[in-house]
Amino acid sequence: MRKSYETIKFMRQSKYFLKTSKTKPAEDVSINAILLEQGGFVQKVMAGVYTYLPLGWKVLSKIEAIVREEMNKAGGQEVFMPSLQPKENWLATGRWDGLDILFKLKSQHGYEYAMGPTHEEIVTPSAVTIVNSYKDLPLAVYQIQTKFRDEPRAKSGLLRGREFRMKDLYSFHTSSDDLSKYYDEVMVPAYNAIFKRLGLDALFTEASGGTFSKFSHEYQVETESGEDTIYVCEKCAMAKNKEVYEPGAVCTSCGGSQFREAKACEVGNIFKLETKYSTSFNLNYTDNDGKQKSVIMGCYGIGTSRLMGVIVEKFHDEKGIVWPDAVAPFKVHLLALNIDKPEVKAAADALYTSFLDSGMEVLYDDREASAGVKFADSDLIGIPHRIIVSGKTIAQESVEYKARSSEESQLVKIEKILSFLK
Repeated sequence: MRKSYETIKFMRQSKYFLKTSKTKPAEDVSINAILLEQGGFVQKVMAGVYTYLPLGWKVLSKIEAIVREEMNKAGGQEVFMPSLQPKENWLATGRWDGLDILFKLKSQHGYEYAMGPTHEEIVTPSAVTIVNSYKDLPLAVYQIQTKFRDEPRAKSGLLRGREFRMKDLYSFHTSSDDLSKYYDEVMVPAYNAIFKRLGLDALFTEASGGTFSKFSHEYQVETESGEDTIYVCEKCAMAKNKEVYEPGAVCTSCGGSQFREAKACEVGNIFKLETKYSTSFNLNYTDNDGKQKSVIMGCYGIGTSRLMGVIVEKFHDEKGIVWPDAVAPFKVHLLALNIDKPEVKAAADALYTSFLDSGMEVLYDDREASAGVKFADSDLIGIPHRIIVSGKTIAQESVEYKARSSEESQLVKIEKILSFLK
């Protein structure tokens, strides 16, 4: 049976899979958890695990679309790797027993698996079948995947979960110099572009390189709910994670010596893996001198679901979320007040259809609810642009426009509202 136009295209709030709540979730104290649950974006299934409802999935998809676009510009080729991973691969890298947040499964047939917290153990042996010669390099592949980590204390809503979304890109090179060039000249600008498009001031932060190198780098967003302590250079705003900061140290970027302490949340990290994983899986290439050499690797992660939580932590007020345009679930929230009046319904329906025909993303509050309820829900959900149709505005052949980020409203003639919004 052919679906009706309304079934396919209409985003009417009376039919939308959405229910807001005035009650704050009892166990969650973080702002992102409270507002995302109350606003009907996510449902908490258990600690660290969430269902993304239509509003939340639209936001997450927009975040991931921005990340995908910038990874494609950076030469990344998208793949999709399995979450269920063989024990043997993790034994090869020594991380089966060495990674304390690894979820381990044993099947009824006796096989053992890991639920992927990351994908070096999959992407490296995959590259073995692709890379033979120096002519095959450099290469970069990425995915946006659901990850699993057995966190001892899943908390802070989307900021620390046991199941979460992440983009990870892996690059393969013939030399450390080529890795450094890609790292500094391609990936660092790509990450800067992503966070700028999301409206986030993410600080480039030195962190411990662990077993891989002297330093890795994180991207940290200052927020009171952040779990990390960073020290920000007063001169150039490059930061150091607490674990690598030493009193009296100078900034490695500008030589400055004055730092301020801040709470922050990590939204991305980049590592020079060097030969750590290529050695484990014999990922080699033949150089132009005919010799076999280990492939040099780098990895670059962004927590896309964590980004969603951080955006809420940064962009909200006492009434609810204030989504940036780039990631808002809809651009326009159309509110019809006293929709039981035929002239209001007719005007709102006509305006809604014109929005759809123009390609405008719009959520239409066509519910038979009071103005107060509609305004409160609209503030909570946080769609950037609100259009109000009422008997009063119709009498003036206008609609009332209000930006979510502003307390001011104005009347705009109905025939001009589309061009006004665009």
